[in-house]
Amino acid sequence: MKEDEIGGIQRSSAQLVNTQSTDTVNSNDAIGNVTWMFWKTRRYIVVMMAFLGFFNVYGLRVNLSVAIVAMTQKFNVTLENGTVVQEQHFDWDSKQQGLILSSFFYGYIWTQLLGGYLGSKIGGHYVFGAGIGMTAFLTLLTPVAANASIYVMVAIRVIEGIFEGVTYPCIHAIWARWAPVYERSRMSSIAYAGSYAGTVVAMPLSGVLAQHWGWESVFYVSGAIGCVWCAAWLTIVKASPGKDPYISEEEKKYIQSSIGDLASQRIKHPWKSIVTSTGVWAIVAANFAETWGAYTYLTQLPTFLRDTLDFDLGSTGFLAALPYVMMICLMALSGYAADTLQERKILTTRQVRKYFICFGFVIQIAFLLLTSYLVNPSGAVACIVIAVGLSALTMSGFLANPLDLAPNHASVILGFSNTMGTVPGIVSPLLTGYIVTNSTKEQWRTVFFITSGVFAAGCIIYWLLAKGELQPWAQQTILPAEENQSSKEDANEARKNGSVEANRD
Repeated sequence: MKEDEIGGIQRSSAQLVNTQSTDTVNSNDAIGNVTWMFWKTRRYIVVMMAFLGFFNVYGLRVNLSVAIVAMTQKFNVTLENGTVVQEQHFDWDSKQQGLILSSFFYGYIWTQLLGGYLGSKIGGHYVFGAGIGMTAFLTLLTPVAANASIYVMVAIRVIEGIFEGVTYPCIHAIWARWAPVYERSRMSSIAYAGSYAGTVVAMPLSGVLAQHWGWESVFYVSGAIGCVWCAAWLTIVKASPGKDPYISEEEKKYIQSSIGDLASQRIKHPWKSIVTSTGVWAIVAANFAETWGAYTYLTQLPTFLRDTLDFDLGSTGFLAALPYVMMICLMALSGYAADTLQERKILTTRQVRKYFICFGFVIQIAFLLLTSYLVNPSGAVACIVIAVGLSALTMSGFLANPLDLAPNHASVILGFSNTMGTVPGIVSPLLTGYIVTNSTKEQWRTVFFITSGVFAAGCIIYWLLAKGELQPWAQQTILPAEENQSSKEDANEARKNGSVEANRD
């Protein structure tokens, strides 16, 4: 199927009106407004606020990965009689640490579909803000929970996971209302890059805070920043262009001509079609594989650097953040490249998603295996930086893919995908805790082998099953009551033509 035909079908699906109406807006002028001065367009203010939201999401998530090093590290204490003894804040062994690090995902897995559903029903901006705000508030209580008992610590991390679980799925409800067709990859990639910016800042900052002001300060600082962001988000961001009092008429028309005013439509999700779609299962496979690697990096990298490469606490935070500096840069570039390749008809949407995702997996496998055999610390860190950094290609692909298949249902598709993708967050830290009992290079090599195998499986499945075109089952939307009969006839004809083209492709 040609890309301009896909775009026409997508517009008819979103608006359910005559696709010729898109000619009334000069899209070139609107696209030309996309500059580094993002504050001049409301949709990119939404993007930057979402960037800062994901910044907080990962800052709140990874702070424990660094803090737990300080919480369990032995330190010398001089008694009154002059005797020097070693003590720990918390005497947690590797299995208990694995339990604590994975407990977040016990709650996270249950609210993925709920987040997508609520986002499409009541507005993704409300769900996104509340999810991060509550997680930040609970983070402020983490020191109290840790001092109470390991069980209270696990419980509060589970509850944090419940609230943060809604964030990724519900953001697609925001993109479905704010992201024009040929800006989806760049807008989502820029926003998602905030996750890794949060990692870049949170890991070294957590190390510095823990080293100079105690491990408790890690949670107080990240929690306070998250609460401030939540208040700003709920004040600035609106549900859709039609509800934003500050958006220009030109920009509003440009967005609505591309995707329609979804805020005025009642959407019925075709659950059976979603869970039986091979394209959706391709996204699930890529999500599962990439998040297995991502959670292994996020939760275990500081410990690996300390135990195997002998870096101290302060250096551990900075070195663990290095891969994500590269990732931030590549997320924005890969999103822009993906949009450009589609818009200029160089590659189809399906080809873009396949090439970006599978190449990202292959690169990670190669450098992760190389890391497991290198004995030079600098070389090992360099390989980790490249492996994690180039995973940006994978992330910019499968996270935008639900919008290709079904814009109106993208939030619930990502929610379904993330439900499966949360399993690695539970299994990976626990598995690592059971494998890495003596912190040897050989034990960490086993962890890297398993991660590489998961990457390979995700790559193969995605290559075989991936789709990039609007799916026939996604072209059905319940119209507002006031929609006239001629618009219904136009929409039915668009759906019929779209089904023929999709089958032909």
